[in-house]
Amino acid sequence: MAIAALSLQPQLSPLVDGLGRRISYLRISVTDRCDLRCRYCMAERMQFLPKNQVLTLEEIALLADLFVARGITKIRLTGGEPLVRRDIGDLVRRIGRHLGRGLDELTLTTNGTRLADHAIDLFDAGVRRINVSLDSRDPDRFAHVTRGGKLDQVLAGLDAARAAGLAVKINMVALKGVNEDEILPMLRWCDGQGFDLTLIETMPLGETGEDRTDHYLPLTQVSAMIDAHHPLTPIADRTGGPARYHAADGLSARLGLITPLTRNFCADCNRIRMTCEGKIFMCLGHEDHVDFKAALRDGGPDAVQPLIDRALRLKPAAHDFHIGAGERPATHRHMSVTGG
Repeated sequence: MAIAALSLQPQLSPLVDGLGRRISYLRISVTDRCDLRCRYCMAERMQFLPKNQVLTLEEIALLADLFVARGITKIRLTGGEPLVRRDIGDLVRRIGRHLGRGLDELTLTTNGTRLADHAIDLFDAGVRRINVSLDSRDPDRFAHVTRGGKLDQVLAGLDAARAAGLAVKINMVALKGVNEDEILPMLRWCDGQGFDLTLIETMPLGETGEDRTDHYLPLTQVSAMIDAHHPLTPIADRTGGPARYHAADGLSARLGLITPLTRNFCADCNRIRMTCEGKIFMCLGHEDHVDFKAALRDGGPDAVQPLIDRALRLKPAAHDFHIGAGERPATHRHMSVTGG
């Protein structure tokens, strides 16, 4: 499939929300589908969108063009699992043409199960860094968390990514009573592999059939545990997202912490998210959105421009995440819809 380029002149009006925050980072969910069913992310039995409700790859590429023209400098492709989308390589190559021409970085978050088949193509398209979700290196525990996933597929994908020249950051959701005993070994393993590690607090998004309170592990506790073995020093490194990075004494791997519950990171938020059906969510923790799909299909790219400005006005000051026994999720939609 060939995806044609849209010729756009850079716009003078930057993406600035109502609170004066500069928006430079767009996360695009290319599909709501995934080949895993991680317990903190999805229900075991999911209903996915029918094909006619999902943007075509051509439409996603056109919207990416618009956002780069308005000042987006970083795009991350997510899902669901982006590598299950047919012809995903064509989209990566199409967006990758903006690199050095307004776009500074194109990245991808994946569960790694299909990475072995795509790593070389990703690098050739201009991707230089990826995030891979990995919550356990124990095969049985990995299968439990993912409801049937095969760890060896992910490890093969990581080997392929490294061989292709991709920098890898492991994303690990800290889960009390599930993988807390693996966190320090994971950091040391990442150090030996040449990877960075980011730890993430579980987020109350969508009904998963399980009570997240049972497995909520504050990263304040985790960082104190790591600090006892490898004293942590905050560092100024940033990769565009909400992670705050630390150097761990004796290790070269950087440790990132994403703390939506123990330390709100919204004050300097620079991100917006687009779902695979063309909905722009200005905040992961709110339901407010602007739907681009109908405007794009009825009026073309020009009809989308005023909706971008409307979306900016809707961006809230902060999310409103809470976690506790009996608490309802912050949103009805699952994390897989907006890609985290």
